[in-house]
Amino acid sequence: MTAEEIPEPDRAEGAPHPRETGILVGQAQAEAAFLSAYNGGRMHHAWMLTGPRGVGKATLAWRIAKFLLAQPEDDGGMFGAPPPPESLDADPNHPAVRRAMSLGEPRLFLCRRPWDDKAKPPRLKKEITVDEVRKLKSFFALSAADGGWRVAIVDDIDLMNVSAANALLKILEEPPEKTVLLLVSHQPARLLPTIRSRCRDLRCTALSPQDQSDALMAAGLEIGSDPALAELSGGSVGAALRLAHGDGAQRYSALVALMEQAPGLDRGQATAIAEKCGGAANAENYDITVLLIDLLLTRLARYGALQPAVWTEAAPHEARMLAKLAPNSAAARKWANLAQELSARVGHARAVNLDPSGVILDMLLKLDEAARL
Repeated sequence: MTAEEIPEPDRAEGAPHPRETGILVGQAQAEAAFLSAYNGGRMHHAWMLTGPRGVGKATLAWRIAKFLLAQPEDDGGMFGAPPPPESLDADPNHPAVRRAMSLGEPRLFLCRRPWDDKAKPPRLKKEITVDEVRKLKSFFALSAADGGWRVAIVDDIDLMNVSAANALLKILEEPPEKTVLLLVSHQPARLLPTIRSRCRDLRCTALSPQDQSDALMAAGLEIGSDPALAELSGGSVGAALRLAHGDGAQRYSALVALMEQAPGLDRGQATAIAEKCGGAANAENYDITVLLIDLLLTRLARYGALQPAVWTEAAPHEARMLAKLAPNSAAARKWANLAQELSARVGHARAVNLDPSGVILDMLLKLDEAARL
């Protein structure tokens, strides 16, 4: 497989890569926070971009990177200080920006999951390995030829294994001058506290329905105006894309129909859902089903906690199913705890390569078991 044919691990299926997304929608507050720090001379060496998956964290990281790379070199005030920038916009024709777009800028390093040529068949590794972080350390050991900023993007830091995380921590403890690390994280609470404490948080928020629609249009994407999809994606462009490409709304409806029977769900229906996730060819089905089960648990917990008078359904009869299985705050806690338990089980299953269909069936049976309690 040629370099051009290797899939980029930080590109959502059906969407442009974050470096190719020219407009960032709905994250003006995060952009303003970074720009204020830059203009005020309060630049931190490491920024952790946090928030829900798919709301523009990686796009913001690339906007910051291109902005910094395009800044003029400090001439010591010989010609007077330039006016402070008013936005993170960078001239797309700036040489450094053009090189960054082609991944050929020497002052930019992109740390992400590597391609494994030795695997059978060759595929992307599931983790960011320590070897990738060692490359990052070597990058920072080099001095920039023009004295400008050096920038590294880690997308995403949640995927680092233990050795890689410890190696990154050493870089954070002794950061080189005029360098910026941009760490994309969907679940910062799971990271080493020592890593989090050495980063400044840059929070990205869930998008409003209008912002989500605008972001999809800005990326040149048309997925229709499905209200169920909008409800399930929760303001995440990335989630909307994944669900749209994986028939998420229909699959969620099937889960709701199954859970309407709980406790005592139809074992045959549960097995049919699980079998669609078995084998390497159905890896996408597996990922979407895991996501939808997590969404189901989240909506059960939210319904139980809020007990809303009005509920926007993401599937037919969803409100009836939620009212039955999440009638109070105690039920909400039960479903929230189960969500954490199943998330850990899925992580373990991936680590030891358990059969995906068996994992899904086990998750569905755990849901049924919880409905009995």
